[in-house]
Amino acid sequence: MNSLFGRIAAGTVARLSLVLDLLLLLAALSVASSLSGLHLYSPGWFAGVASVTWLLTAMALRHYDPWASERQLLDDLALVTILVMAVTTVLAACSLTLGEPAQLPTVSHFLLLFWPSAIVLRLSVFRAFSEKEGPLDEVLVVGVGAMGRATAKDIAHKGKRRVLGFVRFLDEKAPASFRSKVLGSVEELEAVLATVPVGEVYLASNHLAHVGQLQAAVKVCERFGVPFALPAYLFRLDRARPLASHAVSDGYLHYQSVGFKPTQMAIKRMFDIVSSALALWLLLPLLLTVAALIKSTSKGPLFFRQRRVGLNGRPFNMLKFRTMVVDAEAQQASLAALNELDGPVFKIKADPRVTPVGRFLRKFSIDELPQLVNVLRGDMSVVGPRPPLPTEVAKYETWQRRRLSVRPGLTCIWQVSGRNQISFEQWMYMDMQYIDNWSFTKDLELIAKTVPVVLSGHGAS
Repeated sequence: MNSLFGRIAAGTVARLSLVLDLLLLLAALSVASSLSGLHLYSPGWFAGVASVTWLLTAMALRHYDPWASERQLLDDLALVTILVMAVTTVLAACSLTLGEPAQLPTVSHFLLLFWPSAIVLRLSVFRAFSEKEGPLDEVLVVGVGAMGRATAKDIAHKGKRRVLGFVRFLDEKAPASFRSKVLGSVEELEAVLATVPVGEVYLASNHLAHVGQLQAAVKVCERFGVPFALPAYLFRLDRARPLASHAVSDGYLHYQSVGFKPTQMAIKRMFDIVSSALALWLLLPLLLTVAALIKSTSKGPLFFRQRRVGLNGRPFNMLKFRTMVVDAEAQQASLAALNELDGPVFKIKADPRVTPVGRFLRKFSIDELPQLVNVLRGDMSVVGPRPPLPTEVAKYETWQRRRLSVRPGLTCIWQVSGRNQISFEQWMYMDMQYIDNWSFTKDLELIAKTVPVVLSGHGAS
């Protein structure tokens, strides 16, 4: 029970928020029952159904994860709404199926009570306290001198991030009392970034002697697409203050290789949440039909969970309907000679591991529909470069790793331009084109182009 509870809500604040949400859910059902002319705690069985629905939906969306406080306010509002609507949908379904003898509270009474209460509780409890419970993002500090150590202490004090390690400048030597992990020298920064997921790199030096090393480190960060920060001040200031203090609140100027469009990014995330939740709800009959076909025609699990690499190299489990035999990954090595694509990707048009039902699902991309859950969770977006396998990323050239600087997606330029008929290098250049010219309007254009491609099955295998 404790392990299950830990999977749903990791951390004291998250667990407190989960318990309060469940108590609020039971209270809303009780009051709604009373307003509907029923006994205060009638019916008890539905309280269990509603609680299980809330728990399963919260676990699927990772609603109580520690990193959830990274979400914007509108993200939280949308996810709370989805959770409430999941319980409300079950209530409506039970009411319609079982009828008046079921003694269930009126849907409208429950919704009007629970929805605003759950939103207020989320904003007042979880968002207010979750930032104090552990770091959310891992950063790398370049420099083990006084400035690097002071930067690490400042990051730890603010509690929003964790320093996963240090990289030293060539003329630096860590003091004997230094207990943090040194991952290498600045000359090895490229190798470090290739193996360690990093949210941002702090270049902690303002010494003129390090100008060349700083410039080289900046170039590495730009090629990888990893955000980086440079000291805002070349000189020590005792009384003087910058006119725009909010821009250098931590003493650093922050840079990123992706265009900074916060308003459009917020709209994009809201679109992801709303569109994926609506699509899952509307496609539920199709999803259930596909699930029945897979289970009745081949042995094995319903879903295929595969480790993929996401934003800034952070790994996640991508969901698909299973379209292959159970030991498909074990067979890949023996089929390597049949690979029809160049580069580190693997694809065979007439793959013998694919089941008959799986072949149909793949042709029309139906097997990708469970990734709508990944979009809801925040692992993916509707539009963005496809998430690669860790083995593929390990073979990337440096410039190709910049595609990890944005959230991966269900569709992108590659999907509407021929898919498997395009070379790997062209594919990578298309992803760079998307990153460098991104706008929410272009996302909508790509979605509009994807629909006819999916319906025709063009370029799929």
